[in-house]
Amino acid sequence: MSMNNSPNVFLDPNANRFQVNIINESHDNNETPQEDVVSDPPHYEETSFTDEAHNRLRISYRPGKRELYDNFLQNGEKTEASLHPYDTHPKMYYLQTFGHNTMDPVPKIDYYRNTGSVSGNKLNRPSLLEIHEQLAKNIAVSTGSVERVANGESATGDETAVGKEEENKTGFVKFGWVKGVLVRCMLNIWGVMLFIRLSWIVGQAGIGLGVIIILLATMVTSITGLSTSAIATNGFVRGGGAYYLISRSLGPEFGGSIGLIFAFANAVAVAMYVVGFAETVVELLKESDTLMVDESNDIRIIGTITVVCLLGISVAGMEWEAKAQVILLIVLLIAIVNFFIGTVIPTNNEKKARGFFNYQASIFAENFGPDFRSGEGFFSVFAIFFPAATGILAGANISGDLEDPQSAIPKGTMLAILITTIAYIGVAICAASCVVRDATGNINDTVVPGMSCNGSSACGLGYDFSRCASQPCDYGLMNNFQVMSMVSGFGPLITAGIFSATLSSALASLVSAPKVFQALCKDNVYKGLHFFAKGYGKNNEPIRGYVLTFLIAMAFILIAELNTIAPIISNFFLASYALINFSCFHASYAKSPGWRPAFRYYNMWVSLFGAFLCCGVMFVINWWAALITYAIEFFLYIYVTYKKPEVNWGSSTQALYYINALDSALALTTVEDHVKNFRPQCIALTGAPMIRPALLDITHTFTKNNGLCICCEVYTGPRKLCVKEMNSGMAKKQAWLTKNKRKAFYAAVAADSFRDGVKSLLQASGLGRMKPNTLVIGFKKDWRSATATQVENYVGVIHDAFDFELGMIIVRISQGFDISQVLQVQEELEKLEQERLALEATIKENDFEERKSGICGLFKKATMLNISKSETKKEHTINTMQSMHVGEFNQKLLEASTQFKKKQGKGTIDIWWLFDDGGLTILIPYILTIRKKWKNCKLRIFTGGKVNRIEEEKLVMASLLSKFRIKFADINIICDINIKPNKESWKFFEEMIEPYRLHESCKDITTAEKLKRETPWKITDAELEAFKEKSYRQVRLNELLQEHSRAANLIVLSLPVARKGVVSDYLYMAWLEILSKNLPPVLMVRGNHKNVLTFYS
Repeated sequence: MSMNNSPNVFLDPNANRFQVNIINESHDNNETPQEDVVSDPPHYEETSFTDEAHNRLRISYRPGKRELYDNFLQNGEKTEASLHPYDTHPKMYYLQTFGHNTMDPVPKIDYYRNTGSVSGNKLNRPSLLEIHEQLAKNIAVSTGSVERVANGESATGDETAVGKEEENKTGFVKFGWVKGVLVRCMLNIWGVMLFIRLSWIVGQAGIGLGVIIILLATMVTSITGLSTSAIATNGFVRGGGAYYLISRSLGPEFGGSIGLIFAFANAVAVAMYVVGFAETVVELLKESDTLMVDESNDIRIIGTITVVCLLGISVAGMEWEAKAQVILLIVLLIAIVNFFIGTVIPTNNEKKARGFFNYQASIFAENFGPDFRSGEGFFSVFAIFFPAATGILAGANISGDLEDPQSAIPKGTMLAILITTIAYIGVAICAASCVVRDATGNINDTVVPGMSCNGSSACGLGYDFSRCASQPCDYGLMNNFQVMSMVSGFGPLITAGIFSATLSSALASLVSAPKVFQALCKDNVYKGLHFFAKGYGKNNEPIRGYVLTFLIAMAFILIAELNTIAPIISNFFLASYALINFSCFHASYAKSPGWRPAFRYYNMWVSLFGAFLCCGVMFVINWWAALITYAIEFFLYIYVTYKKPEVNWGSSTQALYYINALDSALALTTVEDHVKNFRPQCIALTGAPMIRPALLDITHTFTKNNGLCICCEVYTGPRKLCVKEMNSGMAKKQAWLTKNKRKAFYAAVAADSFRDGVKSLLQASGLGRMKPNTLVIGFKKDWRSATATQVENYVGVIHDAFDFELGMIIVRISQGFDISQVLQVQEELEKLEQERLALEATIKENDFEERKSGICGLFKKATMLNISKSETKKEHTINTMQSMHVGEFNQKLLEASTQFKKKQGKGTIDIWWLFDDGGLTILIPYILTIRKKWKNCKLRIFTGGKVNRIEEEKLVMASLLSKFRIKFADINIICDINIKPNKESWKFFEEMIEPYRLHESCKDITTAEKLKRETPWKITDAELEAFKEKSYRQVRLNELLQEHSRAANLIVLSLPVARKGVVSDYLYMAWLEILSKNLPPVLMVRGNHKNVLTFYS
């Protein structure tokens, strides 16, 4: 094997910057013809892993192999699934990267796309299992995906293919940052306020405070713009604007609530802007005395016609809407330039009488300070101006229609804020430098010789407007809203600017509202609104959303009372700004590794300040509107939280949950354990939680909202299969717990044996102080039919729990816990039902088709169908009968599996506290009685004592329980525990252990020793004799339990402990069997002999 060092390889103009050279190794060099070696240099196969046309491999071929490869591509023919037609390995498919036999693909963007991405196909890299195990032998290779397969990528899903096909078919219209963001934001920010209110604002506040008002409003929008830019550059941004940014950052609760009110605010804003336009038109009609009906109705008529025209432009498509926006911007810019030109055109007497004197230092000085009138103040004037600064999200709202949202939104939004702010400040300063606050408009109001001016700039310029101090005047900054028209070079252009500002803002809102609403509906946060998610045409236009927005706008136009609703709309926008700022802060504070915005010019604390600033401005503008906004948002938040939409967007809220949990867990490690804070933290060996629901239910009863509960499963068998099964089922089983409202975790291990797996769980489960302290297992009901190894593992688990100083709870119910058989029957019945429905559908379809054919054909087919129906019916009847039989057989088991879910009626929990284990035996039933399902059950205490000290023993126990603050109904002192059981009971016990006895005393020593070696698990005569008294006690206890506690709802009993290595497994299982036989549900409990109760405060 040799390397091709030809310079042509490196000078190839078509070569990509990153390529992989795959070297063909010849395994039979002796057969290579000599002339081939001499005439041709060594050949290499070059594969580019960057994007190329048609995603094809770039290959150079061995001599004579091109035709073979072409046939392979055209016909899809391959041998042993080999990609290379000249592969020398017939039984193994090798995917080669960097010249090595490996499936490892190189990094590629398509692996990181979402399914259904319209910007490209999502590809699936080989799983770790595929790379870790042997190379796949059969990998399908399609003609159009040669490169993907060569890189170990699988074919994309149907959803992705459909999305790509739709993109290619329709050809989306995408906008750049100028047309898509800058133009829209400038048009939306520049509103009517610029032309008819800014002069009044600067008259009230003066130049100094007026500029501060503009800068304060700009500070709010600039901080929000920075936060928006940071969020927008932290990953691909889809359609939905503010809703998308907030929902993906803070989750569906905040996003869903703000998305709805933001879309509604935009819809009503359409009406506001259209009415503003209509009012201007009506003023012109009024001046020319051409009103159609009256002022109010003319506003409604013109508003209706205008919104219909705007709807037509919007429905025509984003491209037409964008062209209209550009035209409106040009008109608006001309109007603004017209104003600045007018300030330098020499004034005339008429304009001087109205207060316009061109640039004068005296006017600038006079207007620099504030002159608040009519009860106005700084904040009230600010509240009037601030809506003029909104509109910064106009570009972000159509994020789905932008070519590169990550670049366009920051660039266009921030530049629009800068340009509009400069324009506002420029207009304010120029107007206040040229026009006095008050003017009469009378050209005869000139200064009389000898008159004292008292510092009045107008007086110094030859005009006497002093009477405006005592009576209202119609002109000047404070009185005339048409100052810009008067100052401008050509007045009608200002009117055109007003038209442009109102219509552009209305058009932007009319587009924004449906786009945001469509994105909200697509996410299905509100189930009832999914109807509006459908899009039409090239740009997936939300036609239904347009119609809804049109209807809302029409309703408010017809009402024509927008003075009340306007503050609420402004507050809706501000609430969106506040949440965007908070989203940026929250994402930064959560410190998620996924928070990596490309836009770096932001600060989390500045964003938080911006959020508080927005909330403060909401109350400044209108306190009751702010309260209404918060109330609506809170209601929607609660609604979405209650409904819990099934979405996972990786929000910063999720990241903060993790941070808080981690901090709390770490903080908990510094807290020392105290007996007062002891709580049962349980490992429950339920296997799959749905298999043994009763065991989970009883454990969950005393751990819910109180302690840790981990449902554990041990997989035994071939490691590869176990690990695969375990990994595939983890999420499903945890989801089952969540769905069934079980506050528990699921954990699983793969091990060589059941005992080894449990040992691993006992040692490794938990985190810091949140570690299990109690093991809960079900009683092994089938121990007599199980193998010796299984019994040894079961008893070994109990020994291991004691070795690790854990408490032990063994639960026994009469029917057992495992309902896997019932679940299997239910699954089979569901399959049968599905098959029946499918068969009926097929028969109906055949019947329908046969109606079209002739009579003979119909008769023939009908006969066949009747036969098939009767056979199907017969088979179904047999299956149903079998299923019913199985169902009746398992009915008791099914009922037993739900017995701890039901509310327990009045009864008792009998506690047989025979041995002091630290108090766990008494604590568990006490916790049960404070639960809703068990609160009607009283505690009865049973303990051992002497016959001549019954009353004293009762008093001692009552005193102890009262110090523990544990209420009880009765105390019983059992004096005859240690007497022998009756003969029938003992005979039953002996018959039970008979198959497991060694009987070595009846055999010679050699035979006995041999049997001990062959069956070490059997019960020897010596062992049985040594523990005869203890065996008597277990049998006698069952008699007492039958006598005193047969009617109890639950029995809690001290668990006997078997000495490790002394008591055999089968003898111990016999003790547990005889102790808990034929009784109500039994909990055999043994603490770790450390105090879990205290009577100290």
